[in-house]
Amino acid sequence: MLLLSCTNLSRGYGATPLFDGVEFELHAGERVGFVGPNGAGKTTLMRILAGLDEADSGKVTLHAGARLGLLLQVAEFPTGRTLFAEAKSAFDELLATQREFERVAEELAAATDEAQHRQLSAKFDRLSELLRHHDAFELDHKVEGVLAGLGFKASDFQRDANTFSGGQQRRLLLAKLLLSAPDVMLLDEPSNHLDITTTRWLENYLAQQPEGMLVVSHDRYFLDKVTNKTFELHDRKITSFPGSFKQYVRLRDEKFERELKEFEAQREYIEKQEEYIRRAHYGQLAKQAQSRVKTLDKLDRLEKPTKVSGPDIAFSEVTRSGDVVFHTEDLTKRFGTRTLFENLNFDLPRGKRLGIVGENGCGKTTLLRILLGDEPATSGLVQRGHLVFPGYLDQHLAILDPDKSVLRAVWPDDDPQQTEQKMRDLLGSFGLHGETVEHPIKSLSGGERSRAALAKLTVNGANLLILDEPTNHLDIWACDSLEQALKAFEGTCIVVSHDRYFLNRVADLLIVFDNGTTEVVYGNYDTYELLRQAREQAEKASPGRKSGGEDAPARRTGGAPAGDAKAAKPKRKFPYRKVPDIEADIAKTEQRVADLEAALQTPDVYKDANRLRETMSDLEKTKGALALLYQHWEEAVELNG
Repeated sequence: MLLLSCTNLSRGYGATPLFDGVEFELHAGERVGFVGPNGAGKTTLMRILAGLDEADSGKVTLHAGARLGLLLQVAEFPTGRTLFAEAKSAFDELLATQREFERVAEELAAATDEAQHRQLSAKFDRLSELLRHHDAFELDHKVEGVLAGLGFKASDFQRDANTFSGGQQRRLLLAKLLLSAPDVMLLDEPSNHLDITTTRWLENYLAQQPEGMLVVSHDRYFLDKVTNKTFELHDRKITSFPGSFKQYVRLRDEKFERELKEFEAQREYIEKQEEYIRRAHYGQLAKQAQSRVKTLDKLDRLEKPTKVSGPDIAFSEVTRSGDVVFHTEDLTKRFGTRTLFENLNFDLPRGKRLGIVGENGCGKTTLLRILLGDEPATSGLVQRGHLVFPGYLDQHLAILDPDKSVLRAVWPDDDPQQTEQKMRDLLGSFGLHGETVEHPIKSLSGGERSRAALAKLTVNGANLLILDEPTNHLDIWACDSLEQALKAFEGTCIVVSHDRYFLNRVADLLIVFDNGTTEVVYGNYDTYELLRQAREQAEKASPGRKSGGEDAPARRTGGAPAGDAKAAKPKRKFPYRKVPDIEADIAKTEQRVADLEAALQTPDVYKDANRLRETMSDLEKTKGALALLYQHWEEAVELNG
């Protein structure tokens, strides 16, 4: 069902419009990711759709009595209203209907006139059906579920809404929008201020909703999980792409390559015709030349295509370090009675990229400081390899002097061989050009400061990059550029990040902090997700069961010590198999998943609908088989001994 449409929508500031002639439709069930470079006009367009701003020309039509809701950025709550009451106010219209239903019920019970009784009875039935359709008698349960999903505790429910932090208040605004369930949801950065667990809940919740949605987000993993369509705002126009964010990236690149070939082919054709006209504009061939002139005049000339792209980022060549960059044994860190991590064991080989992920305050930055030697461990061993030269990028970019120009802030103090041209070339490789390099660091945008700090690391010759939340200030395309640069980097990298898409693309292994435990995962974030889901399924099947192991895809450490009483072994869910045999099957199945995902990146598979369906079906079945193999492996590790 069509919910919202835009026709010839334009809006500009000054001489250059933000967008011009924009047209699109939004249907029920479409969850659209809305992407585009910073400053392209995404927020302005969302405000126009919500009626908070006006277009210069064009029309926005909300169809068939549909309701529209926008996720607000600033919270304003009545004084003295509790969290629960404010969230429940999302149902004000339904609550008014409920009160009307109760009033009609009382009048119906007291009615003696037969005509009045029939009229009230019909109204009672109509209101009853309306309330039943909207589950109006389960409102408290709905409110509790959404508030809990967004990270609020039951003890928070009766607190004054105005006593919460800004981030918590924005989560309350999100809760109200989800509960009100408008036919069209406009979500501007809905995952901001959410931890990974809460974001995961929101992804699952939104993916199951029937409403139409337009979602602006820099969280590519979130977009990939939630959206089934993408609008790209670029060059003042909107282009629609079917499918998830990953599909959008592939289809956009294919579209660009196809249009570029068409443009180049037309340009070559025009050049040949113009050359012929120059040679044959007189004499016997003049008539043919004139005919070709007319043909060219009628030709609908193609514009050279462009696509949104990030800055060029490239790290310099580095000195080769030893084969093992870090080796840890039983690494433990405590502050008083609080344990951040304990008995953490891992090796980081040269050339690998280690990702560290977990909630704020769990100990990620502390682990970095211990590895760098800036803070002692409570116990355990840290060994740094031979010829390891670390470069540390902290979240606050303290490596840069805010008062110096970009050129001088990045320039190394003790390298007389550096020249201004070399430094400008280096900064250019990080997307910092021209007059920008003369500006003081404090005047730059967050993304520009991040790239200047990365340039500082490479000019210092670091062969071990330690990056704490490097994507915080980068847009989608700058993140993509950094990912490509890190994969091409010849040294070793440790990255602390909450950006799951980023970790998926760069990490070879992960350390996951989760509820007082640390887990070493030999793979990227998707590998961890498969393990986590397999454990959840196993725990549902066998409540109270614990899993672990030392030498396979993941290793868990930390947490409360086991009791003295030896628990009885649970019954087997799978037939007995040797652990190495299961691991061999896991490796084969992971390769099969990788092959099928690679097949879905090729354009040929999309030319045959049957082949596409078979490939996607095979991929889902293989992922399911892999999840079962992980469960089988965990059971074998636990019970075979």
